[in-house]
Amino acid sequence: MATDVTTDLSRLAECGTLLAVKVYRVQVDEDAWHVPVLPCLDHEAMLHQHVAPHVSVYLREPGHDGIHEVAVYSADRRLQVDLVSTSGEHTDASQAQLLEQLRRVFGDYRLEVHHPSWWRGERRVTEACRAQITLRQVLIDKPSDDLKRRIDRLQLVGALMEKQSRVASWGVRTMTGPLLAATGVVLYGVLGLLSLRLGIANTTGLQYGIIGTLGAIFLYYGLKAVQLTDMANRVWKRASEYSLILSERSRIKH
Repeated sequence: MATDVTTDLSRLAECGTLLAVKVYRVQVDEDAWHVPVLPCLDHEAMLHQHVAPHVSVYLREPGHDGIHEVAVYSADRRLQVDLVSTSGEHTDASQAQLLEQLRRVFGDYRLEVHHPSWWRGERRVTEACRAQITLRQVLIDKPSDDLKRRIDRLQLVGALMEKQSRVASWGVRTMTGPLLAATGVVLYGVLGLLSLRLGIANTTGLQYGIIGTLGAIFLYYGLKAVQLTDMANRVWKRASEYSLILSERSRIKH
């Protein structure tokens, strides 16, 4: 496995300058590459192990000076260009140039492009991160106390977002009990009294309509709370990744 990863890293180096390497269940000779090597936090944080071993790199495309993330799944002979983590760090021309280079160098690999997901709020995560610090600053700028302070602020933002998601989650839990109790009174009390006037069919339809509406409301706010928690976790993980990269760059420099 180590040999395969080394070969793939060498092929990636033909497409641009390696700035940092993230690994998941593979080993990389850190001294050979002289770039930050860190665990792939997104996949290490998962409780299952259904993700194939891979190496992911932040790559600087020389033609247009764009920064990209490319993951290599050697066993599946697959490449994935992730546009989420590097949003705002490259132009369309730079992306097109990189894809052309990857197809040339990895002709026997399947190439995929991962776009930001609206449902997962990935653009919102990117905006929150870039408001404090950019990926380019973490990878290229000289390590300094100012960069560390920016990363600390980003971690604080992630922690606050997580607390906000807890507020939304507890709001849903707090409302569920009283609303269900009130619904029970309406369904079995008020509608029961009006059943003779409305008719059995109309009463039953109204009961199902109320139950369905409340169920949809609870489902929406429950999923929204989950989405907010996921966004907060990814902001926090991004800040943690930036912190690891910065510390590794400082270590390599010294």
